[in-house]
Amino acid sequence: MSDNNKALIVPALTGEASLNRYMSEIRKFPVLTAEQEYMLAKRYAEHGDPDAAAQLVTSHLRLVAKIAMGYRGYGLPVSELISEGNIGLMQGVKKFDAERGFRLATYAMWWIKASIQEFILRSWSLVKMGTTASQKKLFFNLRRMKKNLEAFEDTDLHPDDVKKIATDLGVPEADVVSMNRRMMMGGDASLNVSLREDGEGSWQDWLADDRPLQDETVADAEEAQMRHALLVEAMSALNDRERHILTDRRLIEEPRTLEELSQVYQVSRERVRQIEVRAFEKLQIAMQRIAGERHLLPAM
Repeated sequence: MSDNNKALIVPALTGEASLNRYMSEIRKFPVLTAEQEYMLAKRYAEHGDPDAAAQLVTSHLRLVAKIAMGYRGYGLPVSELISEGNIGLMQGVKKFDAERGFRLATYAMWWIKASIQEFILRSWSLVKMGTTASQKKLFFNLRRMKKNLEAFEDTDLHPDDVKKIATDLGVPEADVVSMNRRMMMGGDASLNVSLREDGEGSWQDWLADDRPLQDETVADAEEAQMRHALLVEAMSALNDRERHILTDRRLIEEPRTLEELSQVYQVSRERVRQIEVRAFEKLQIAMQRIAGERHLLPAM
């Protein structure tokens, strides 16, 4: 799929003022059935059919817009986030293999998110492209974890919250404090910003969907199934003690305390914590390796 085809496939999106029209236009494209999607993907893969590629792309533009809105808190124009997400979608369509048994939305979602995240990283002066993987992970998970901890958005984190976030993400506590302070300076985009020059319509008007997108629902279900399969396979990279501690600390509804596990293994609580962190790191590496071998995820 060449750059010359992009303008033909995707409706024009030239700025915030055109978002309202763009959102109306992409809602007109039909959602494909599994059979339709499979046949179009085969036509594109085997014959390079541009019309098949166009149908695959346009049927998933709403998914891109939905994902892009999830990144609006980084202070960047939503129109630019959508444009970057569309590029990721096109890459996903280009590399999609229908014979692997899952839907395009499941596969393309990774490419869409990767493209948007790389754009955010390039745009934020506090995070450069050379940033380590752990800092990228912190950057894109900190806001969500603060919300789960009910931490105030515009203040320094409580030491206990800093410790938990650092432990869960496997990063130094100093990095959590520093990143939080930098992100507080970035600000959030208002949901009341008008979509049109005449002031009519705002982004919050688009947030209250009557029902979830069909392709998003399918993608979420298949993504969960894919992640579970990856998790089960990746757990084999851990030894029995690591597997047991990681499961009891992070993968059950009522996690066991460090004290409880220290008594089980007759080691200190700090030693249990170290084993937990190391096991989590090994698990992530194993999952990324397996996903990469199966070409399930784009390179980041």
